[in-house]
This record gives sequence, C-alpha cells and structure tokens, in this order.
Amino acid sequence: MPANVPRSRRVGRPPRLSLEAIVDAATRILQDEGLERLSMRRLANELGSAPMALYHHIRDKDELLVQVMESQARDISRPALPADPRERLIAASVLLYDLLAERPWIVEVLTSDNLIGPSALWIVEEMLDAAIDYGHSADEAHHVYRTIWYYIVGNLIIRVANSRRRAHPGTAHQDEVIAQLTADTHPRLATIADRWAELNARETHQRALAAMIDGLLPARSSVKPQRTGVHTAPMAATKRPDRQDTVDPSQLELFISLCIPPYGSPAEFSVSWYPALRT
Repeated sequence: MPANVPRSRRVGRPPRLSLEAIVDAATRILQDEGLERLSMRRLANELGSAPMALYHHIRDKDELLVQVMESQARDISRPALPADPRERLIAASVLLYDLLAERPWIVEVLTSDNLIGPSALWIVEEMLDAAIDYGHSADEAHHVYRTIWYYIVGNLIIRVANSRRRAHPGTAHQDEVIAQLTADTHPRLATIADRWAELNARETHQRALAAMIDGLLPARSSVKPQRTGVHTAPMAATKRPDRQDTVDPSQLELFISLCIPPYGSPAEFSVSWYPALRT
C-alpha cells in the first residue's frame, strides 16, 4: 500500500490506545510521509480510532512531536567521547550529524516548530564543554555550537530536498544549467560540469566539520591536561598545529578553511578526525 494512502478504518471495537502506540504510529508517519502529513486526524486513522480519543493521552500536536523526539533520543546509545577537546568536539558534531541524517524528519520538526527533545541535549552539553575546555568562554562556546548546528541543519535540509527531487524522473534544473556552461565563460565550472551531480552527492560532512571546528577554536600551543568523566577517556596532552593568528579567524578565513584541507593528504586527514579509526 502506498505510504500516502490512509489506512481504512478497522471494523469492530477500536483497539485500546496507549501513549506508546500513539508515539509509534506518529513515528511511522513521520518516517514514511514527512511532517506535513502528520495530523491528529491522520494519526487516528492510522490507529483505527477517533481523533478525540488521542487527546486522552496527548495534549496537542506539539506535545506529540516532543514525545516522538524523546522516544528517539532514549534509543540512542551514549558513546565514550575522546578526552582531547578538539577531537571530542569533532566526534560529537559528527555523531549529531549522523543521528539526524538517519532521522531527517527530526530536522523538519526542529526547524519548523521550534521544539526540542530534552533527552538529546547531552550532545549539545558535550559540544559546549569541549569548546570551553579548549579555551573559549561560555558565550564563545555557544557561538561554536550554533555555527556547527547551522551547518548540519542546512546541509541536511538541502540533501533531503535533493533526494526527494531526484526521486522523480528527469534531470534536475541545476544539473542542466551547469551542463550548458562553456570553458569560455566558466572555465572552472566547465571542468567538473559532467560530475556536478556526483560531487554534490558525496558525503563530505566529516572533513567539513573538522575544518570548521579548527577555524572556530582559538589558537594555542598545547592542550592542558583534560578532565576524565563518565563519557570521556583520559588522553595525554597534545599539540595543535601552529597558527599565525592569535584571535578568532575572520569569516573569510573560516570559509577558506572549509574549502582547503589544512592537514596533509586526504587519506591522512580521514584518519585524523576520529580516533577510533587509528590503529
């Protein structure tokens, strides 16, 4: 049965509702059909119940969405993160990206309804803590988190939109425009025009997040001894590559740092961003 076709109402006595059953059904609708298709009437039809029966368990759609996000957050295992603050911030950022990439409908909820699931805030706490451990003030750490968050949300929104568009037959308008460019007017774009869609589809968020974080963290010669907590492992002090600047990079420098890998070959860089890949 197509995902966008409501299920027919069951004959006979409606099944007994529970909050768990309501949350599970709402999650299925969000995963299969998206936020736009979720309504209390649609949910009641999924459950073979009357819409008013749902309100005995849930106050409104906003509370329903929070309950769904909380259910998802409780299922997420909390891994041990590196003690080194730079690597901890990178690992937490990549983890946040990957978790949301598996649940793109959560991005829709977070950006459209201004709701939040409290059980997932431990990731934000880890990111703020890592930035402060590295030398930022609390306000600066919030700026670091917010910049990373905007990148993650923007990246995933574009990827989801592109995925939905490419699911339909035909060539995307952007691909057609790029394909028509010539070396006379756009020499750089023309060299990659035939691979434009392929390059856009590549997963580069790990490298991008690592480069962004290196642009956001303050310069310093060494890392001070780090705390050891429940979710972090002890690590010896390490040195960060010397930087010529002594203040936070400008927006132009941050942009350049996202475009040009600063640390060795791609193979070396792919290992450096996450300690678990090291031998």
